[in-house]
Amino acid sequence: MDKPTETKQRLKGLVMKLLVLGFWLLLWQLVYLWVGHDLLLSSPLSVFLTVLDFLKDLDFWKTILFSSLRIIAGFLLSLVIGVILSVASYKSRWISELIAPLMRIIKATPVASFIILALIWINSRNLSVLISFLMVVPVVYMNVLQGLHETDRKLLEMAKIFHITRRKMITSVYIPSVMPYLITSVTVGLGFCWKSGIAAEVIGRPSGSIGERLYEAKLYIMTKELFAWTFVIIIISVLFEKIVMLLLQLLKKDRVNHNS
Repeated sequence: MDKPTETKQRLKGLVMKLLVLGFWLLLWQLVYLWVGHDLLLSSPLSVFLTVLDFLKDLDFWKTILFSSLRIIAGFLLSLVIGVILSVASYKSRWISELIAPLMRIIKATPVASFIILALIWINSRNLSVLISFLMVVPVVYMNVLQGLHETDRKLLEMAKIFHITRRKMITSVYIPSVMPYLITSVTVGLGFCWKSGIAAEVIGRPSGSIGERLYEAKLYIMTKELFAWTFVIIIISVLFEKIVMLLLQLLKKDRVNHNS
């Protein structure tokens, strides 16, 4: 595809996204006018102005930092532990049989149950780390394990015949096979970690967290603030997902260039 055509396609995609965004904002405004009560539903403009007011407040940025660091920590921990456990399960049938029931239990247990149980064991300030970790680790584990099992057997046999080193086998055979599954688990897991992490904060209400601000907005029927905080959570989640996916794509591209 030549450069002018590619630019045209990107511009077309951007226009389409703006039109879709405009449609949903218009629908939101129409529903707001139909409801006719700010306590029940805030307008898009009032929510936007509330977010702008937030941006001027230093406490807002402290709150964002407090929650983001803990949720990101839980996500990164789940990524590391999930990959380690999946590799161990791939290597050993016994380990796989031991871990599989635990992952099924974690997946089947409601997040609220984990949050309430965790509040008995740990301080609410670190609750979102644990809950984010628990909600994402089964996703990473199962996807990466599937990617390992889907590795081309012919390539593995060829690597053994030509006495390819273990390091070269990992970088040239296993990682390319696992990468699409890892990207899928990251995409799904990022949504889980933010939703579950914020839910944990709403229930645990650690001081200075986004969850505490959401709870206060609901308690005092501050509808604009409630919508504004929800909007902020969505933006942070999307930005973090974009950053992580960009890093994975750069890692993948760098590995392809290195192998070539």
